[in-house]
Amino acid sequence: MKNSGAYYPNERTGVLKGGGMGLIHVYYGQGVGKTTRAIGLAVRAAGEGLKVVYVQFLKSGTSGEVKSFSKIGNIEYRCPGEHPFILSSGPQNIHLEHANKAFAYALEAVEAKPAPDLLICDEILDTIIFGLLKEEQLFELATKCKGNVELVMTGRKAPREIMNLADYATEFVYIKHPYYSGGRARKGIEY
Repeated sequence: MKNSGAYYPNERTGVLKGGGMGLIHVYYGQGVGKTTRAIGLAVRAAGEGLKVVYVQFLKSGTSGEVKSFSKIGNIEYRCPGEHPFILSSGPQNIHLEHANKAFAYALEAVEAKPAPDLLICDEILDTIIFGLLKEEQLFELATKCKGNVELVMTGRKAPREIMNLADYATEFVYIKHPYYSGGRARKGIEY
């Protein structure tokens, strides 16, 4: 039976060459679900016995997934701690410190012996938008992971160099969301 293109837009072989770790995933866009996708991959990988390091950037470490991670033995969660949201006035020194500390956690994970099978850097792409990290730093991290450690990077916008290096690139598109009609974030759903 021939693929009509409706389900699989491109021809598939069904086999990844090499089959090992070290591919780069980029989950980006204005739509919601990037973190949720990354969490799902962390849980799937942990369920198969893989070692996962999950580093959160620009978040305070108080959302629901953190409680779940504490119950899964092979997910190591790293977050520099609480800080205020970045408001329209722009980032503060605490945000720069937070981003640099989280980046150090990510590099430490990649350079560890043994390194994790999967490294998730949640919201790392947004550190570029706010000028907290440089594109070159993210490219360096991705290059260190390529072929060695499976890497997931999430955020609103992905630089071209990162997209070119990526093996997976998924754009999350905003269609509709209660935030924009006065809705508030709900514990356990949005965080």
